Amino acid sequence: MRHLFFDLDHTLWDFEKNSQAALEILYKELELKNNLPSFRRFHTSYRKVNAELWQQYGKGKLDKSVLRVKRFSDTFRKFDFDNKEVAEVMAQRYVEVSPYQTNLFPHSIETLETLKNEGYQLHIITNGFKEVQHIKLEKSRLIQYFDVILCSEEVGKNKPHKSVFIEALNRANANSKESIMIGDNYIADIIGAEKAGIAGILFDPHNNHSGTRHEWRINSLDKIQETIPWIINSRLK
Repeated sequence: MRHLFFDLDHTLWDFEKNSQAALEILYKELELKNNLPSFRRFHTSYRKVNAELWQQYGKGKLDKSVLRVKRFSDTFRKFDFDNKEVAEVMAQRYVEVSPYQTNLFPHSIETLETLKNEGYQLHIITNGFKEVQHIKLEKSRLIQYFDVILCSEEVGKNKPHKSVFIEALNRANANSKESIMIGDNYIADIIGAEKAGIAGILFDPHNNHSGTRHEWRINSLDKIQETIPWIINSRLK
């Protein structure tokens, strides 16, 4: 194995912590306490709305410009606050603020450092928006470890579409048989990668996928190094 492809959000960059930090800043900045009952209730509703809209986006049913505003306007309406102007301002400010948050999952930096020193070529495949993903990588001191950074919108499809992984392989000049995908989303990252002939390591820090039968499942990034030999051996059988 020579090439390791990583998802970014929810795998290296702690999306939930960083999103909450950004939303807390904007909740105060836009004085939303005057229109919403509490940050906690707003945040709980927002997470549900956002997750549903991202599923639609992943299936190609929603444009990103619509998603960015709709996730806030739909959340506001749950509290009888129907203000498109505030939703648009929050959408713009969220994109400006959230990428600058720098919470990473434990062992991110040291794992990437170790893998890089051992001669692996590291790459990113993400469904996130191109203009913010590069900021996240730079501000979190991750960008130095990666050779290829592919945002799926550059392909015109989202993971798990096979074409995204094929494009990543082409850009990295990699063979699928010598590549591994590491990500938190079983469908988008693992099933998508396997359809392109790439082995997948499912990153499951919160044990959300205990019911899946996937063989290579880890709950900590520092387990990647010890998992790779098992994948190599399985491919030699």
